[in-house]
This record gives sequence, structure tokens and C-alpha cells, in this order.
Amino acid sequence: MNLSRAARWVLRGATWLGLAFLYTPLIVVAVLSFNTATSLSWPPKGLTLDWWRKAWKVDGPSDALVNSLQVAVVATIIALLLGTLAAFAMQRFTFFGRSSLSFLLVLPIALPGIVTAVALQNSFSRTIDLGLFEFRIGFGFHSLVIAHATFCVVVAYNNVIARLRRSSANLLEASADLGAHASQTFRLVTFPLVRSALLAGGILAFALSFDEIIVTTFTAGSGFETLPQWIFANISRPNNVPLVNVMATFVMLVSIPLAWMAQRLSDGDGIGTGR
Repeated sequence: MNLSRAARWVLRGATWLGLAFLYTPLIVVAVLSFNTATSLSWPPKGLTLDWWRKAWKVDGPSDALVNSLQVAVVATIIALLLGTLAAFAMQRFTFFGRSSLSFLLVLPIALPGIVTAVALQNSFSRTIDLGLFEFRIGFGFHSLVIAHATFCVVVAYNNVIARLRRSSANLLEASADLGAHASQTFRLVTFPLVRSALLAGGILAFALSFDEIIVTTFTAGSGFETLPQWIFANISRPNNVPLVNVMATFVMLVSIPLAWMAQRLSDGDGIGTGR
């Protein structure tokens, strides 16, 4: 479709306005993390690295960061394992209820976060009577890992099954015709095909878990705090606002390259194709 020169300039202007609306607040937060003042006043009164030094010395933000990293790593590993197995089962086999099971796999990320959070909280707090003994999941690190894995598995599943659907089944048949057994076919044919999808799914799952707050608030319990929880709790405390800006900027510095890498890996014309 050919557009007039005026229409192209209008589209360019709208695009730049949209990008400015999205990213200007992020730039402001990053600049304020170096502000000498303790308030969110603009423009900054001066520039300093004191808040960055202090953020890693005090226990609150650093401990919360470690907790978030631990939960995100474990939840991502579980999500990749379950999501990959589910994707292979859905793509390679035909069985009764496959469509329903596929719908159930993607449902956690489609539901509002508050609905998932309340459902998980009720499940973790409920005591299950198994006859010989009673079982209760409780709250803490393990409950957060389970909760985050329930929606991170969707990301891993979607990435892997999308790659499998774009791959020709003739490759597996050709591998078998050439005498390769199942493990060789997986190692030399299947895994290289889905490797970039696994990495992209893992990056997205990690990022999704790392900055999640709604489900975390309902399932963490009182003795475990993640970085998003710490930021939310301290944003209204004037003395801690600079530290909040520092941690928010740090998260952006980590998340933006990860998001770019995941996008490149998922791009059919980029790294994801192995070219």
C-alpha cells in the first residue's frame, strides 16, 4: 500500500510519541537514581553515586533481589521442563482431550492475576487429608516457586510448540531412514531445532517471574519478600525512594537486554533460525 508523504510523517510522529510516552518515565527513574535529593523532584538537584553504593550495603533490597533471583531461576527450570514435555506431547501425539488440555495449559496466563493469586492462596493454605496423614503446602520459597511455575510454563510451552509446528516432520522420518535411533534423532535433529525456542522461552519465563507481584503477594507468606514486593512497600517511604529508584533502574538494565535477546531468538529471520 502506497502512502502519501504526509501520511508517512503522521505515522512516524505517532510512533515517536508512543515510544516517548512509554520510555520517558523509565528514563526519569534512571536519572533520579543518581539524584542527590531524597525526593522525586524534577529536575535533579545534583548527581551522586551514593545511593547505588548504599543499595548494595543495606539488607532490604539486596536480600529481596537474591530472593527474586532464586525463585525466578527455579521456576524457570520447572517451567521449561514441564512446558517442553507438554509441547512435544501435544505436537507428536493424538489423544482424547488434547484440545482441552492445551487450553488448560495456557489458561493461567490468560486469567487475571488476582484470580490466579486467590486460587493459589486457597490451595496452599488448605490442609489436605490423605487418610494416613494430612498434607499442607504452606507459604514461603516453595509456594512462590510453584505459583510462578504455573504461569511461566505457558511461555515455555508456547515457544516450543510454535517451533515444533514450523518444523517438518519429514526430518524425523529422514533421520530414522538413515539409521538413527530415538536418542540420536533428538540430539542431532530435534534439539537443535528447538534450542533457540527453549532459550527464548526461558528468558521470557525468568523475566515474567522476576517482576511478578500480584501472585507473589498472595503466595509468599510473611517471612519471604521479593524485589517487586520490596519496591512496592518502600515507594511511599521518603527515605527509601532513592533506593527504590536504584533497584528499579537495575531491573531495567537487566530486563531490557534479556527482552531484546528473547525477541531476537524468537524472530524467524534472526538468531532463532541459526543464521
